[in-house]
Amino acid sequence: MYNLLAIVTENRIQVFSIIGSISLILIILGLIKRKKLKEEYSLLWLACGCFFVLISVFKPLLQIFASTLGIIYAPSALLLMLIVSAFFILIQFSVVISKLSESNKNLIQEVGILKVELKKLHSHVQDIK
Repeated sequence: MYNLLAIVTENRIQVFSIIGSISLILIILGLIKRKKLKEEYSLLWLACGCFFVLISVFKPLLQIFASTLGIIYAPSALLLMLIVSAFFILIQFSVVISKLSESNKNLIQEVGILKVELKKLHSHVQDIK
């Protein structure tokens, strides 16, 4: 028991990042299951979660990545990757929101045109009576 506690204390950041990454994956899968998140939008989240599990479990990968970037403290590299991943996810959502905004604008214009045509048709029917 003492050895396990010593290992957990020594590798707190690694344990925290593994638990956080697995929690992210489970939360995303739960949102998909309850139909709160579409599969197409969840792929990037799941890929990030799997990447963070991989990088958290295999500490040498994180050390190599950190040293490649010139970062002395490896968990700082993990934080940097988290921020960059969130940035890419935000870009993806911005693209989706832009497309939806354009679609909404087009739909509103079409509804407006249909209302005008319906009023003209209604007034034409009234004139015939």
